Amino acid sequence: MQAFLFLRIIVKFAKMAASGTASPRVLTYTIHKCSSYSSNYLPTNILVDNPNDQSSRWSSDSNYPPQFLILKLEKPAIAMTVTFGKYEKTHVCNLKKFKIYGGLNDEHMTELLQSGLRNDDMKETFNLKHELHGKMFPCNFIKIVPIMSHGPSFNFSIWFVELQGVDDPEIVEPSLAWFNTYREREAIRLCLKHFRQQNYTEAFESLQKRTKISLEHQMLTELHEKLVINDDFEGCERLMEEAANNSVFCQYISQLDYKPKWTAIMPLPQNEHSTSCPHPGMRGGHQMAIDMESQVIYLIGGWDGIMDLSDFWSFSVESGHWSCLSSNTEEDGGPSARSCHKMCLDGRKKLIYTLGRYLDSRTRNATPLKNDFYVYDITSNQWTLISEDTSTEGGPSLIFDHQMCIDVEKSTIYVFGGRILTSAGSDERGQEPVFSGLFSYHCPTNTWTNLKDDCPELPSRNGHSMLFHTSKRLLYIFAGQRGKEFLSDFITYNVDTQEITKSLVIDSNNQAVPAAGFTQRATIDPDLNEIHVLSGLSKDKDKEKSEETVRHSFWVQDLERKTWSCVYKNENMGHHYWTKMQNVEPCPRFAHQLVFDHIHKIHYLFGGNPGKFSLQKRRLDDFWSLKLSRPSPDYLLRRCRYLIRKQRFRELATRDPFEALRYLQNELSQTVAHDDPEESKEFRLLASNLFARQQLTEEQMITDSESLSPPSDGFAGRTQLFDTLVAFFPEHMTQPRENLVDLITF
Repeated sequence: MQAFLFLRIIVKFAKMAASGTASPRVLTYTIHKCSSYSSNYLPTNILVDNPNDQSSRWSSDSNYPPQFLILKLEKPAIAMTVTFGKYEKTHVCNLKKFKIYGGLNDEHMTELLQSGLRNDDMKETFNLKHELHGKMFPCNFIKIVPIMSHGPSFNFSIWFVELQGVDDPEIVEPSLAWFNTYREREAIRLCLKHFRQQNYTEAFESLQKRTKISLEHQMLTELHEKLVINDDFEGCERLMEEAANNSVFCQYISQLDYKPKWTAIMPLPQNEHSTSCPHPGMRGGHQMAIDMESQVIYLIGGWDGIMDLSDFWSFSVESGHWSCLSSNTEEDGGPSARSCHKMCLDGRKKLIYTLGRYLDSRTRNATPLKNDFYVYDITSNQWTLISEDTSTEGGPSLIFDHQMCIDVEKSTIYVFGGRILTSAGSDERGQEPVFSGLFSYHCPTNTWTNLKDDCPELPSRNGHSMLFHTSKRLLYIFAGQRGKEFLSDFITYNVDTQEITKSLVIDSNNQAVPAAGFTQRATIDPDLNEIHVLSGLSKDKDKEKSEETVRHSFWVQDLERKTWSCVYKNENMGHHYWTKMQNVEPCPRFAHQLVFDHIHKIHYLFGGNPGKFSLQKRRLDDFWSLKLSRPSPDYLLRRCRYLIRKQRFRELATRDPFEALRYLQNELSQTVAHDDPEESKEFRLLASNLFARQQLTEEQMITDSESLSPPSDGFAGRTQLFDTLVAFFPEHMTQPRENLVDLITF
């Protein structure tokens, strides 16, 4: 049962003139409707943001979706951000997951945001989707849909909501006019698609002539004419070949899931006269970096389960062998033995920087807690101490499990997070861990800058990931651990403007992916706008008392579409299983190292800790490459030919079974991937269907045709095939993806 409320709440909008300047303006809206509520939870002081008053909130009557609030704006406006206020301390009713929709009509809305709130007392602001095809669109209604509260058995509460955006008529009215024109155009295109699918030729031609609106790109109109109207199958194949040669299918291929291929890299002798195969020994907490131009991987330090290591290695991808550059870097003027440090490589200047380390309680009080900072010159094979203690020069204190990356273009290093190492006694006294903030180091001037201390806006952590996108000029920070909490937030930091945005890692099924993790390893491909994550030590964050486990999965995030996909997962945990598979794929682990050559699109993994559920080794020394691949344009073209010839065979089967059999054995067979079990089985069934048809009467054939195969009559079958082929083309070239009849609901 829906209840209608008329409580006025203040919403601030920024009034923007055509010049782009902004001045504040206060608007009001009403709570238009709720799906359910209790009058006990509708206080009169809902007008104000009052975090000290526990009753100053809207609360649902139960914790079962769907529950929602619909906010009706005073007039159409462009909603750009939403801010949620909270109670003065953590609360079980805070929204852990929610969605926000917007539209001009309260019955038909578009999803603007999917995210969640941290369970704390700090306001959170989120960007709302407000552009379509590069144009801003207005909303008259905003719908907030709670999905999950932080207390699983508790109802949902919203303490305070503030919307910000644009209500200036000079901006909103043109946007509204464009949006209405866009909707009218899309409605006509849906009609055109429906008329053509149903073979209402006169209606189709009349509407298109009257409106002069094109249904699709000319190439697809030609494809429809050849395939559906003229049943010119050979011409259809030629047109698909032209599309493949012109890279039309690239966008479709880029959205397909990767297929992973792990390859064990075995150590090789350094030369033909040597029988020994030197390589780094077992370790975890080590560091690796790759020089993509020279195809050389560098590895330094780590912990072998007994002591910290101080060796320094390089691996040549071209020759396939390891070289020990130094058995003790401290003796060669470099860093002492260490683990949980970080390093980054400047590929232009051929320099490697390393910072930080962990000291256990036995040696902490006997060792000065100084954060030394070193650089290694690859060309001269020379270590240089840049700073004995960066904390005395405006940099971070001694830290471990932090993150470090370099902006090669600006010769600037960024360091974020990590636990600050304190005396051993402070740990014993149970003091809360102290985390380091965000720092930058300008290499040419040897200058440190404290960009941001640990704060709610940019909460610090350790064991997280941080990546730098060279063209977007963004730092991506996510996952990690803060005290006992495994984090699942996703933060971007603009290194030029210092702007910070935050969101939660949530997939289409409202589940956080990858699992909230610690010591996961992440890489970035700036060319493809992708982030890759190999899982490490993780915890099911939806279960408060769940046990930490070593996950074994590989995730890819598409930064443009803001979607995650799992391209590899193996959840086997048994020792015997991984002993059998040790030369096939790497076992689950944490404290490993992963580097990515985004030029050649190959990952490299070395070592780590297998955890107590896996191999009975305290540390690992295996070395792997990982190649992610998608289907090629040639593969997709072959698949198109197969679909086209399969339809041609079905039509032949209804007219001339003997010619159909010949076509099946020759032309169609040539396009089948016989090594694909599913496609090979489908091909064999085509032949059996043909023989089955010969034993049916005409009446039986009409009755049973649908059970034997999809539509085979000329127009319906070819229309279905056309819709299948259209899916391979970019959306800006195609007819609408939706169907007109699907908009009709019961």
